[in-house]
Amino acid sequence: MPCIRLNRINLYGFMVFFLALSFFAGCARKEIVNINSKGKIIVCFGDSITFGYGANKGEDYPAHLAKLVGLEVINSGIDGDTSQEGLKRIDTDALDREPFLVIIEFGGNDFLRKVPKESTLENISKMVDKAQAAGAMVAVVDISAGMLLGDYRAGLSKLARTKGTIYVPSIFKGILTNPNLKSDFIHPNAQGYKVIAERVYKAILPYLKKRAQ
Repeated sequence: MPCIRLNRINLYGFMVFFLALSFFAGCARKEIVNINSKGKIIVCFGDSITFGYGANKGEDYPAHLAKLVGLEVINSGIDGDTSQEGLKRIDTDALDREPFLVIIEFGGNDFLRKVPKESTLENISKMVDKAQAAGAMVAVVDISAGMLLGDYRAGLSKLARTKGTIYVPSIFKGILTNPNLKSDFIHPNAQGYKVIAERVYKAILPYLKKRAQ
């Protein structure tokens, strides 16, 4: 019996040690590059979801986000943009504005045009590199919802951990299946964009607070 008790104690000790390692590893992954950025504004950089297709001007998610953060937020979304097109314009449309945070949202049009997922992730990775080299924090937006684009979710989550960016998970969760939050089959309406803005705000808020300290 004493031997069994000792084995159990050793097992419990190992479990505690393993959980502690997991905890500290999780903390380490949350280190965000350029958290003390000297930039001036937030730039939302993406495709039609950032642009606000399906809603009136001022009802897009960057406009809603500006009200939540109380800071200048620039909408640099272009309807129909792919990640390749975004990579070509990130300097002029985002980084030249001297942002302290760039929120990157791409992938939907790549998926519709059957661009290989690996190419999409590589393009987004290069955008992140450019933004971080310019001194900005970066948030990577995951456009998945449930099973839809689940492989993108895994890739973007890994990219965010590896690159040291903020990660905004599953912005479409509960939107694509709710007609009251959509303007068409894919795009949100004003209320849907408000939900997206709230999710982005929740993800970036801890880092806005750290920056303010």
